[in-house]
Amino acid sequence: MNYFLDVFRKFGDFKGRSRRSEYWYFTLFSTIISAITMGIDFMTEMPVLNPLYSLIVFVPSLAVLARRLHDGGRSAWWFLIVFIPLIGFIVLIVFLCQDSVPGENKWGLNPKDIGNDDIVNHLVE
Repeated sequence: MNYFLDVFRKFGDFKGRSRRSEYWYFTLFSTIISAITMGIDFMTEMPVLNPLYSLIVFVPSLAVLARRLHDGGRSAWWFLIVFIPLIGFIVLIVFLCQDSVPGENKWGLNPKDIGNDDIVNHLVE
């Protein structure tokens, strides 16, 4: 649940890197909440909650997607590959599932290395 809230704390941060777990947990919880709001909208016959939730989550989901692509060593512009029918979506999913680029890249330190004593010692030297 912390990953979900962390994405909202970094609401408009399109710089930096996000781990796979942060992206996929956010996607999981967002999908569950969306299904719940859709069910409530269906039962009350007033489609208000799900569109409102979608608007609230739109920018944070784009930001975490950009950071996830950065973590794989790719520009956030790679998201546009999704507009290639069928193949683009599959390629994007593969990119999002790949492991982080080890070490530092042009978008910052590897989130897996943050808090690792070896990295901290290397930066201090």
